Amino acid sequence: MSSSKYRTHSIAEIGLGLVGQSVTVAGWVDRRRDLGGMTFLDLRDHSGLLQVMVDDPKLVGDIRAEYVVQITGTVAERPDSQKSDNMVTGDVELDATKVTVLATSKQLPFQVSSIVENKGENNLPGEDVRLKYRFLDLRRPAMQKRLSLRAKMMWAARESLHKMDFEEVETPDLIKSTPEGARDFVVPSRLHPGSWYALPQSPQLLKQLLMVSGVERYYQFARCFRDEDFRADRQPEFTQLDLEMSYVGQEDVMKVGEQIIHDVWKACGYEVKTPIARISWKDAMDKYGSDKPDLRFGNQLVEMTDYFKNTPFRLFQQDYVGAVLYSGGAALHRRQFDEWQDWAKQRGAKGLAYAVFKDGEISGPVAKHLSDAEREGLAAKVGAHDGDAVFFSAGDRESSQLLLGMVRREIARRQGLLDPKKFAFVWVVDFPLFKRTDDPNDDHVQVGHSAWSPMHHPFTMPREDWIDTFDKDPEHAMSNAYDIVCNGLEMGGGSERIHRTDIQNRVLNVLGIGQQEAQEKFGFLLDAFQYGAPPHAGMAFGWDRASAIMAGTDSIRDVIAFPKTHAGTDLLTGAPAPISAAQRAETGVDEKPEDEQAQDSAEK
Repeated sequence: MSSSKYRTHSIAEIGLGLVGQSVTVAGWVDRRRDLGGMTFLDLRDHSGLLQVMVDDPKLVGDIRAEYVVQITGTVAERPDSQKSDNMVTGDVELDATKVTVLATSKQLPFQVSSIVENKGENNLPGEDVRLKYRFLDLRRPAMQKRLSLRAKMMWAARESLHKMDFEEVETPDLIKSTPEGARDFVVPSRLHPGSWYALPQSPQLLKQLLMVSGVERYYQFARCFRDEDFRADRQPEFTQLDLEMSYVGQEDVMKVGEQIIHDVWKACGYEVKTPIARISWKDAMDKYGSDKPDLRFGNQLVEMTDYFKNTPFRLFQQDYVGAVLYSGGAALHRRQFDEWQDWAKQRGAKGLAYAVFKDGEISGPVAKHLSDAEREGLAAKVGAHDGDAVFFSAGDRESSQLLLGMVRREIARRQGLLDPKKFAFVWVVDFPLFKRTDDPNDDHVQVGHSAWSPMHHPFTMPREDWIDTFDKDPEHAMSNAYDIVCNGLEMGGGSERIHRTDIQNRVLNVLGIGQQEAQEKFGFLLDAFQYGAPPHAGMAFGWDRASAIMAGTDSIRDVIAFPKTHAGTDLLTGAPAPISAAQRAETGVDEKPEDEQAQDSAEK
């Protein structure tokens, strides 16, 4: 029972079992209805709505929506004809005997009433307005449910980890800047002018140190900070469920990850079957055009490179040609196919070739350039039937596959196949250890000074069969890394970690990081390895992403209490903002460290 100074019950606790009893409730006035001398107030708290009947106009005065009130009254059963299935308290109402205004409210910039909520979020103002008045936006029942869902997920994860003998350990938020693949946020040190802290991109090095320290099973809900380029669904600060274990390998970590997923989803009313399916990184790219494939639907990509190896069509004389089927796509008008071209160009492509199968004929811009043999066998090769269409992409293998992967998912979205309450999990394994620094699909900061950067991070262990040769053939070297994917979104990932100094130095050498630079950037980790580091591995779940998947929303901002915009600004508080000259001087932002001052003096 939610008894407190201001109420005897929360609204959800008011039911038929309390009929005839006097109760006191408190909350916001969701709406007011005046009906011929009788007033009805819908009262809202975090748990639901309650209809309150007031037969004395003096009790309600000028009360309006979003006033905070305390109401005492007698619980009464509603007539059968007036009962509501849309309210948790739909069988009863409260006959008010006392109404106390606890706080008044100005006219709201937008309505947060459950009535508006029931009409759908399309009736809300733009997100900029909602974020500016986030404290109002969070009052909406949908937002309350999302925050409650996230809290339930965290509780279930903690309970699951405690059963598996994990210890929750906090790591610091003020650390030394270390290269992990993204830009650091930095913080000036007032006590050490000219020197800076960095906010952690992740607790990666610190949790590895915990393994060296003897904490065999660690976890925490860690706050992470990355100064990355703006994207629609990326936040400069985010939360991850971080975990690490000693004396384990990839299989051990994946088993723990599956148990957490099972327990968290079960707590929210869903059953996840384990073990979770696996797919190699290469197969994921070849079949789905993504290293985070959405398996809620089929429609795999079809490689056409060999099929078109002798083609007269210049556009298809490339290293890779692929296709994806659009079932029923022949019904699209020419204007709609033109819109697909614009869609592809917005995603960095030059366009999107296509062919249409209709009335036994092949048409479209591609068809006239193909040989008779190519036209004859095309439908069978791509699995097309009369009434279908097919999109093509040709060029660099990875870029072409990524475009087709986006097309595949967009087709599914338009066909209504992306059920938010269907959860398709898959492990992606067998990742390359390195990728080229000129990869056009990567926007991370280069961590070293070579043609290679880490596929995950510089502390990932090479796969056992590559331990001796990974630095001789970095292009083909493989790692012991793994990602957990759900509904086409990367929900988490991890790897076996390097625990030997010799292997770590060889990896850094491939990345173009010399011993002196490595010692400057993360010598504390390399030094620790010299004192007996156990083999260890771990992973992290992106908790904002996991919560969004569970809530069935496309944006992680919907499951974060006070998020930033897609441009990294906080419309509620006004951050980021300039600081005063006095603050700037006090923090030592413009000071140079003593070694730089000495160098400047020597040069003069």
